[in-house]
Amino acid sequence: MRTQKINMSLSEKNLREKLFHNELQSRAKGRFENVFYKALTNVWDDFYELLRKKTKNAEVLDYGCGVGPTIVKVSNYEPKKIIGIDISEISIKKAKEKTRNLGSMVELKVGNCEKTSFENNRFDLVYGHGILHHLEFSKCLDEILRILKPGGSLLFVEPLGTNPIINLYRKLTPKSRSIDEHPFIGKDLELLKSKYKDVEIKYYGFLTLVFFPFYFNPNKSIIFKILKNIDQMLFKIKFFRYFAWSILISAKK
Repeated sequence: MRTQKINMSLSEKNLREKLFHNELQSRAKGRFENVFYKALTNVWDDFYELLRKKTKNAEVLDYGCGVGPTIVKVSNYEPKKIIGIDISEISIKKAKEKTRNLGSMVELKVGNCEKTSFENNRFDLVYGHGILHHLEFSKCLDEILRILKPGGSLLFVEPLGTNPIINLYRKLTPKSRSIDEHPFIGKDLELLKSKYKDVEIKYYGFLTLVFFPFYFNPNKSIIFKILKNIDQMLFKIKFFRYFAWSILISAKK
C-alpha cells in the first residue's frame, strides 16, 4: 500500500473541517451520537450490497475515506484498485494502519475532495458516507463528475436536514459536529438531479430512530425488522420523507 500526501489549496471552511476531523480522530472515545446509528443499520446493509455489485474489477475512489473501515470491506469485493482521499492527516494515518495488509490494491492520499489531483475520467465508482454535507456540495458534484468515467457511478449515504426534532438536537449539541456541516434539503437533491442521470434516492431512519431504545442488536431484532419495513412503506408518501434521518444516493455520469 502506498500513502501519499499532496499539497492542497484550502478555503477557510476546508481548514475548519480539517481541524475538526483531526481533533475528532485524536480523541480516545468516539462521539456520544454514535449510539443512535444502529437506527440506520438497513441503510448500511443496502449501501454495502450496492458496493458489492459495483466494485468488482473496478477502479474506485473512497471519497472522504476517514480511517478506512469501508476500504477494508470493499477490498473483499474484488476491485481492481481502491484509492482513498481525506483532508485529515490523522485519519489517513489511521487508515494506513487499518489497511496495511491490503498491499498495492489500496492507495491513500491526503487531499481536498472539492478539488482533487485526479485526472479526468479516472474512476468507475466514487463512493462515501457522511462526507458531502461537510463540503461545498456543488463543487463536489462537479469534481466527481469530472473524475468519473462516462457511465460511472456515485454512491453516497448522507444525512437529511428536514426533520425538526433532529434539527433541534443538532442546535442543542453544536460541539458534536463541525459548524459548517449542511445536512441535505430539497434544493440539494434538485441540484444533484440537474447534474447527473439515473438518480435514485432512498430514505431511512424514521421509526427505527424514534423507537431505538426498544431494540439492542438490529440484526437480531424482530422489532427493528418491523420498524424498517414500516418506514419504507411510509417513505413512499412524500410527506414522511421529511422525517427521515438519512438517504442513500445513487446516480450515474
